[in-house]
Amino acid sequence: MIDLQGETLASAEAGLLRHSAVGGVILFSRNYRRPGQVRGLVAAIRSAAGRPVLVAIDQEGGRVQRMRAGFSALPPARTLGTAHDSDPGLAMERARARGRLLALELHAVGIDFSFAPVVDVDYGRSDVIGDRALHGDPEVVSILGAAFVQGAASAGMACVAKHFPGHGWVEADSHVEMPVDDRDYSALLADLVPFERLFAAGAGAVMTAHVQYPAVDDPTPCYSRRWMREELRRRMGFSGAIFADDLSMHGAGQAGDLGQRVQAALEAGCDMLPICNDPDGVRELLRDWRYADRPDSAARLATLRRAA
Repeated sequence: MIDLQGETLASAEAGLLRHSAVGGVILFSRNYRRPGQVRGLVAAIRSAAGRPVLVAIDQEGGRVQRMRAGFSALPPARTLGTAHDSDPGLAMERARARGRLLALELHAVGIDFSFAPVVDVDYGRSDVIGDRALHGDPEVVSILGAAFVQGAASAGMACVAKHFPGHGWVEADSHVEMPVDDRDYSALLADLVPFERLFAAGAGAVMTAHVQYPAVDDPTPCYSRRWMREELRRRMGFSGAIFADDLSMHGAGQAGDLGQRVQAALEAGCDMLPICNDPDGVRELLRDWRYADRPDSAARLATLRRAA
């Protein structure tokens, strides 16, 4: 999954989209000016690819809302958790409405889905998560996250639960550091509850955290067969798509250079690998592409595509 530099599709980017290994595009604030413009950009992406590709964005609300002018201003997810403390029923209604609204607005401009909801448990330690988290109680996170998924599904949008297996405990920001969560597996089980509940509610995909959990496995989750195959696929029974978080982030550097990161993530079991803010790296990677096609991954990712 690649990114773009501006509000229109450059000819070099169109060429990248025609490469068979490119399965999607993630949009950022730099790609957005107004609804009509981004609708045209998405159409250009699909035309250039010449085959079905996924178009996604981070449109969580609060601090992380890439498209603002012409879109509903979504408050931080934490407002739902705060509402739940005083009126659980109202909070669930708002979570469903939020999911449905997000889906309708994204589909109106041709975008398939947002990387949402964040279902990390808030322990009051992580500034990069902070009010992006719904609540500090895994049960409340589960209830509101599932309601969001159901609301989005009612408007035909798949949801991506993040950041598996949980980013709420660590203080470091994985964009610029390597966070380490040294809790043992039994302590991490609470963080896994929301993911299990959202999978049961119909979340079609999950995004991994660039965090080390040395008591469970040395590699970060997207490079770990223990997390990807044993935990997600076997124990939790998850059959949807697995996204790595952006492989250009500092927290993804454990596996080596970009080619080594891609190889490690594919071998561990990831289905889609976002690579952002590194166009030269993407071009070099695709020029020397040597990895086999993944029909199983393609099938899982196809279920995330919006209805025509």
